[in-house]
Amino acid sequence: MVEILQDFKPFFGIKQTGIPDVGALHYLQKLGVIDIGSNSVRMVVFDGAARSPSYFYNEKILCGLGLGLISSGKLNEEGKMRAISAIERFVSIAEAMEVPQLTLIATAAVRMASDGQAFCKEITKKTKKEVKIINGLEEARLSAQGVMLGWPGAYGLICDLGGSSMELAEINRGTVGKCTSSEMGPLILKDMKGGKKNRKQHIKSTISELAAKIGPQHNRLFLVGGAWRAFAKIDMLRRGYPLHVMHEYRISVNSVRKTAKFIESNKLDEIRVKCGITAARIKLVPIASEILTRLVSAFKPKDIAISSYGIREGLLYENMPQELRDRDPLIEACYFSEAKDARIPGSGNRLYKFVLPLFSSPNSDLKRLIHAACLLHDVSWRAHPDYRAEVCFDNATRSNLGGLKHSERIFLGISLMYRYRNKPAGSQFEKLIYLLEPDLVQKAEILGKAMRLGAMLWVNDSQQPAYLHWKPRAKNLTLTLNPYGKSLFGEVAEARYRSLANSLKAKDYTIKIIK
Repeated sequence: MVEILQDFKPFFGIKQTGIPDVGALHYLQKLGVIDIGSNSVRMVVFDGAARSPSYFYNEKILCGLGLGLISSGKLNEEGKMRAISAIERFVSIAEAMEVPQLTLIATAAVRMASDGQAFCKEITKKTKKEVKIINGLEEARLSAQGVMLGWPGAYGLICDLGGSSMELAEINRGTVGKCTSSEMGPLILKDMKGGKKNRKQHIKSTISELAAKIGPQHNRLFLVGGAWRAFAKIDMLRRGYPLHVMHEYRISVNSVRKTAKFIESNKLDEIRVKCGITAARIKLVPIASEILTRLVSAFKPKDIAISSYGIREGLLYENMPQELRDRDPLIEACYFSEAKDARIPGSGNRLYKFVLPLFSSPNSDLKRLIHAACLLHDVSWRAHPDYRAEVCFDNATRSNLGGLKHSERIFLGISLMYRYRNKPAGSQFEKLIYLLEPDLVQKAEILGKAMRLGAMLWVNDSQQPAYLHWKPRAKNLTLTLNPYGKSLFGEVAEARYRSLANSLKAKDYTIKIIK
C-alpha cells in the first residue's frame, strides 16, 4: 500500500453464516469515504458484500472548488464555503451512523491550488478529520482499481475526467500498468483564454502528450467521472435507449461523434431537462465532448464502457485480499442478497443444480447468469404478489451489480420475471427485449419457468427430491421424483411442469417416480 494511504487500515472481518457452499460471504464494517473533487464533494458509505460494493449511503454536493482556478491559482471562495459545509454535514452523518472508518481524500483542485493545504487544515480544524491529498498518478491508479472492482480480469485503458484533471491508466487482467495525469479538466478549460479554437488545440496537444507517455491502447476504453456519465445520458437520449443504467453502458466510436454533434446542434437547457443533468454539470458537457472526441481519435478503442466505479471503489479494492479480488462480483452480490433476504438461504445452489440439465453445454457466461438467477430467485418474496414479477425485473435490471452487461441484466430480469409470472405481457420486458438476442430470450424464459417449478419442490436440504433430464434432439423432457418429491408435486406443480415443457417445445414430457 502506498504511503499516502497507509493508515487506511484493512477492515475485512469474516462472519460465518452457517450456509453451505456460499463462496466468500464476507461482511464488512461500514466504511466511509469523502471525496473532495474539483466539481463536487461526495460521501459514500460502503456496507455489505465486500467484492460487490453495497452503498449504504451515497450523496454528493456540487461545490465548484475548481472554478476560476486557472486564473487565480486558488480555490473558489464560494466553493470552499459550500465544500466545508457539506463536509461538516457528512462527518456528522457518518458519526450518527457509527461508521468506524471515515477517510477524506482531495484530488486535483486542492493539490493544484496555492491555498489547498490551508483549506485541508481548515477542514481538519472543524471536523477533527485529516484530509489526504493524493497526487495525479495515485488518482489514476485508484480509479483503475475501481474499474477492476467492477470488471474482474478487465483489460484496456481507464480515463478518469474530473473538473480540473484527467487521468489515464492501463489495466490488464487485474494489474494496473502505466499511469499518467494532466491538469486538463472542464473547469480548467472553461476559463482558458483564446476561445474554442485555442481550447481545442490545447486538448489535442495534451492528449497527444498523454498518448506518447502511455503508448498504444486499442482495447476497451473505460470512462470514469461525472462528465462522462452526463455524456452517456445524452447518448441514451439521442439513441432512445430504454435502460437508463450508467454502469456498463456501451458507446461506439461512431456514437461518440454523433452525440458530440447532437450536443453542438441542440440547446443545452432542453437537453438538461430531458436527461436530468444539473445546471452546473451541463455547462461543462460540451468541453467533455470535445475531450472525448479527441480521445477516441487518438487511441482508437475497440469499444467504450461507462464505469460507475472509480476512485472511491478503488480505495475499497486497495484493502481487499487477493482471494476476494479474484471472485466474481456478480455471484458474490447474489450470495449476499440470498443470505440477507431469501426465505431459505442456500436454496439457490440446489435450484441451480436442478435447472442446469436443461441447458446443453452452456458456456461460462451463461452458467454464471443461471447461477445468479437461482441465487436471486427468492429474494423479492416480500413484494405484493401482484407486483412481485415487476419488482424482480427492476431489481435485476437497475440494482447496483458489478460484472454485468446491460444485455445480461435483461436476461436476469426476464428469467426472474418468469419465476413469478407465467406470461410477461404488458410488462417492462416488452420495451427492453431488443437488447437481448432471441435465443437468449427463450433461454431466460426456460430458466424462469424451471425455477418456478423447482421452487415448489424443496422444503429443506436433506436430499434432492427432483431431477430434470432433457434430450434436446428428441425433444424429450423427464421429471424424476423420489417419494419426498412426489409428496410435494401437486396440481400447481404439474401445471408449472407443463408450462416448462411448452417453453422447451417438448414433443414428449413425462414424470418418473423412483423409490
